[in-house]
Amino acid sequence: MLPRGRPRALGAAALLLLLLLIGFLLFGGDLECERRERGGPGSFPCALTPRIPQDGRPREAAALGRDPQTDHGGHNRSDCVLLRPLPPKCELLHVAIVCAGHNTSRDVVTLVKSMLFYRKNPLHLHLVTDTVARNILETLFHTWMVPAVWPQVSWIPNKHYSGLYGLMKLVLPGVLPPDLARVIVLDTDVTFASDIAELWALFAHFSDEQVIGLVENQSDWYLGNLWRNHKPWPALGRGFNTGVILLRLDRLRQAGWEQMWKLTAAQELHTLPATSLADQDIFNAVIKGHPALVQPLPCVWNVQLSDHTLAERCYLEVADIKVIHWNSPKKLRVKNKHVEFFRNHYLTFLEYNGNLLRRELFGCPSPPPPGAERVRGSCLPLPWGHCPSLLWWDPAWSGDLSSCPSPGPSAPQVQQALAQLSEVDACFEFRQQQLTVHRVHLTFLPHEPPPSRPHDVTLVAQLSMDRLQMLEALCRHWPGPMSLALYLTDAEAQQFLHFVEASAVLSARQDVAYHVVYREGPLYPINQVRNVALAQALTPYVFLSDIDFLPAYSLYDYLRASIEQLELGSRRKAALVVPAFETPHYRFSFPSSKAELLALLDAGSLYTFRYHEWPRGQAPTDYARWREAQTPYRVQWAADYEPYVVVPRDCPRYDPRFVGFGWNKVAHTVELDAQEYELLVLPEAFTIHLPHTPSLDSSRFRSSTTYHDCLQALKDEFHQDLSRHYGAAALKYLTALQQP
Repeated sequence: MLPRGRPRALGAAALLLLLLLIGFLLFGGDLECERRERGGPGSFPCALTPRIPQDGRPREAAALGRDPQTDHGGHNRSDCVLLRPLPPKCELLHVAIVCAGHNTSRDVVTLVKSMLFYRKNPLHLHLVTDTVARNILETLFHTWMVPAVWPQVSWIPNKHYSGLYGLMKLVLPGVLPPDLARVIVLDTDVTFASDIAELWALFAHFSDEQVIGLVENQSDWYLGNLWRNHKPWPALGRGFNTGVILLRLDRLRQAGWEQMWKLTAAQELHTLPATSLADQDIFNAVIKGHPALVQPLPCVWNVQLSDHTLAERCYLEVADIKVIHWNSPKKLRVKNKHVEFFRNHYLTFLEYNGNLLRRELFGCPSPPPPGAERVRGSCLPLPWGHCPSLLWWDPAWSGDLSSCPSPGPSAPQVQQALAQLSEVDACFEFRQQQLTVHRVHLTFLPHEPPPSRPHDVTLVAQLSMDRLQMLEALCRHWPGPMSLALYLTDAEAQQFLHFVEASAVLSARQDVAYHVVYREGPLYPINQVRNVALAQALTPYVFLSDIDFLPAYSLYDYLRASIEQLELGSRRKAALVVPAFETPHYRFSFPSSKAELLALLDAGSLYTFRYHEWPRGQAPTDYARWREAQTPYRVQWAADYEPYVVVPRDCPRYDPRFVGFGWNKVAHTVELDAQEYELLVLPEAFTIHLPHTPSLDSSRFRSSTTYHDCLQALKDEFHQDLSRHYGAAALKYLTALQQP
């Protein structure tokens, strides 16, 4: 007989044992995790946190398959969550991205937004690009001005490495700076859901032999059983996906990486066709022959949403996911049980206001690392002071940085200048808008530059979201090249993209270059936006128009013929005036000739532009003379004259101080006259303004005396700058302005 109390003790012990067993099962402890918790080369310590699937499946389902050859120490299991010290908050993390073309450049923006949202460390971005992406990304990062982010754009000519950008990740050890030891390499179609510093911390797990960190491929592609006669390249088990790579560049160079991958590729190409998955096939073939090179990474750092994906076995909670990889050609339309969550996460950053990511990393030094002081190849001044050459880009630039103008202010300089403004100043909004540096995304959509013609003309204009409906009509009227700058939010930019894709007229025009200037501030920076469009024109001449004007159907051909006949260029410095008209009717029959236009004018269906509101703006064109003219005639500048003109591409830029409504074009005409441009009116040319609702800025101008006062202050400053620049010759403008 047991002593009294013994049954209670045994019962308590049994209950305690049962609780421990339940805790062991619930909190994910297993021998594999315990083994890795003790450490060792290439091991990942684990936090024993509960991972309970929503559908109640056993926790073992989190593995992609328990084949011993493909498990690699359980690295594809989300039940072992890494807990490693992050790098110091001011340690510089290096990220390399290979980018080619217009569409991929847009993908880079979304990727970078997701990185910046979560990051807490300074970043050095190594962007390896073709010539198209180089122009886009240099300008984008130069104007984005994100603190503690230093982009370095490396242009690889097409002939280099046979122009195969799909293989560029293989040659990064030779392309990136020779003193760079570690780098994270990312595909452009990945989206972060965590701090990239956590990924950088995984370098600490590399053994002395490991040089490449990769996540296992989350499909059966390399097993060769997806369809009959499927012959993939060799791989270790399921193989590895190269959407996220950790590279020890110093060790790769010492190991003779370039010779290694080239030899492997040459051997495999004797029996296999060309690669199906570009660099990924070659990486896997090398790893198959040298398995000690690879450090398998946890699958949550590359959740692959490809066709036939097994990614659902990788994660059990939303908190597990670190990087989402859209590696299916279907992209957002890929089939996945949780695709709605992934899609919403992606769309959040696609439409996220990139201006909000200009956040300081407090406590970290602001100077850039060596070699990243400037974006290489950038000749893009920023809107600083009252420089009339805002945001110009010289396509003929030789590449010599010494020939570049000043790159403009840094982010701290801009913040310092903004801090000096007084918010009690009645013109505070105007001053603030002048100092604002707008993000610029050049050639937002695919664009084919026009062939070189000596007298070709590009139509240049700017618009906002409420004028998109004008684009199709404009494309029908103007068959030549166009450079259009759009002032949009990040979300509106995506709406614009869908608008063009849905339009048969717009999507067929590859000679129209669309440039997005991202919205920021209360006033419309109309001249800054115009200058972006003007700077990107690639023809010798430009027609400076507005989006709410439709040119004559024959105007494009007529302008080119007139330029040739008038022998413009080095022999003659002239601005060709295109007479402007307007209709009050939303629907009317557009005239096909000057004779038809005059008939509509006489019938009261057309008027000279702003005849009722602002006749001074077009009066010097002398419409009475134009009715009878057979040849071009010269007119003189007069106060408030703002014609629509054709000028050489290197004409003066619009003055960026004029924001909102009023005097933005007038000041440009003054600058043309000050530089002795001859004003010639073309007798057969015309353009017609279509009616639309007034803009917010024009409404504010008409209703606010403060707005008028601020505009007058800008005019006074403009004339002062003219006097400093042109001396006594500028007096006539001040005198004309003072006349009633």
